[in-house]
Amino acid sequence: MKLRDELPVDHHLASVYRYGAGFCGLVLLAFAALGFADALSPFDTGGGMVAGMTTNVALSVISTVVGLALLGGAVIGGNVASTLNIVVGALFFLSGFAHILVLDRPANILGFGMSNVIFSFVMGLFIATFGMYGRVSSKLSHDNPYWAARHPEQAEREEAAARRALPGTADGARALPAAAKAPRRGRR
Repeated sequence: MKLRDELPVDHHLASVYRYGAGFCGLVLLAFAALGFADALSPFDTGGGMVAGMTTNVALSVISTVVGLALLGGAVIGGNVASTLNIVVGALFFLSGFAHILVLDRPANILGFGMSNVIFSFVMGLFIATFGMYGRVSSKLSHDNPYWAARHPEQAEREEAAARRALPGTADGARALPAAAKAPRRGRR
């Protein structure tokens, strides 16, 4: 069984993942464009100032690649966008911690300053929150597809009890149109 087989698709949470990835991707692309516009040297560790942060061409290239990846996740949407947001958010956190260690040292090839580190932490939190929204919690509602995927037996019992409680046919189940009975499939 593959991980993607266990994740629900076509849920209203997919729009949160999609818009979050798209927004954060656009922010990173804007930062990269401003860095390229200043025509900084590729590994200038002094870095020029763009939007209150230091940058160089190497950081602009990395920001472009990550921004495009997030926009790609936004286009694909669904679980891909969610997982991509979580991974990229974690990488931003790791980058922030790594660059704290190299501030004011020759190993700081991306020219990070403290404002960049703070941005890395804030952006990482923002992106990861978009990815984990509705997926990670100890108190997910029972109509959440991630809760149902983690508790299949209890979800089936609750669904059976709900069918018995509905007025309608002899076994309590309402006659549903064929489209409502078919499982929803979307892009993965």
